[in-house]
Amino acid sequence: MKYLPFLLCLTFFHFSLKAQNPTVLSKSPFVLGETIKIQSKQLQESRTLNIYLPAQYQQDSTKKYPVIYLLDGSADEDFIHVVGLVQFGTFPWINSLPESIVVGVANVDRKRDYTFPTNNAKDKANTPTAGGSAAFIRFIETELQPFIRKNYRTDSVATLVGQSLGGLVATEILFKKPGLFTHYVIISPSLWWDDESLLKLEPKPAAAAKTIYLAVGKEEHPVMVSDAVQLSEKLEKIKADKHRLIFKIWAGQDHANIMHVALYEAFGQIFKI
Repeated sequence: MKYLPFLLCLTFFHFSLKAQNPTVLSKSPFVLGETIKIQSKQLQESRTLNIYLPAQYQQDSTKKYPVIYLLDGSADEDFIHVVGLVQFGTFPWINSLPESIVVGVANVDRKRDYTFPTNNAKDKANTPTAGGSAAFIRFIETELQPFIRKNYRTDSVATLVGQSLGGLVATEILFKKPGLFTHYVIISPSLWWDDESLLKLEPKPAAAAKTIYLAVGKEEHPVMVSDAVQLSEKLEKIKADKHRLIFKIWAGQDHANIMHVALYEAFGQIFKI
């Protein structure tokens, strides 16, 4: 017992050392990209763009970069984790895609922007603001893409990424204005909208689309899976020579967890460096 006070003091000294805080040498925000607000005449509102630039973008003022346009591109949606995939894929030891600019299109009302008018009563009741995809597509064509091309060093390669309702509007663009993008990544598209009316259309020849990557999770709702299969069959018929359609049903993936695995493979398939 005579050693107890000594042991207690030693223990206190040990934990006091562990509890000491290191000296903070500096502190600054961790910046992932830049956020820009633009005024859209087509949508009659301001829109937020989250933009990621490659690490070497500022060092070489002559180099141009492909652009990945990401729907659902808010900071609290898909922007941060998709940028992580892009940055990882551009590491020299991975090299699955070239250094790229990522443009995240933040949402204001995604149900409005990503849907065309519907005749389905349930759709109308659940989404009263729906039906604005035509204006949103005009925004992409006449405002967003020209703004990015004017203000950033871009090459001719433009990839559109959309999932769920974002996949619905991406499919609509592919059907009606395929030349807007060189590559399409369509994941789990909500083709059930308006009683699958988009699948009843005959899309324009997708000659301008070099790669169409379409994916759905095997564990998703059976309608999602069957609609994706129908879409793949329709696109196969209009696929231009030397251009690719890649369709995959991902085992073990559902609507919530398919995004990362499908997008990572899509980048590798599209760019094949």
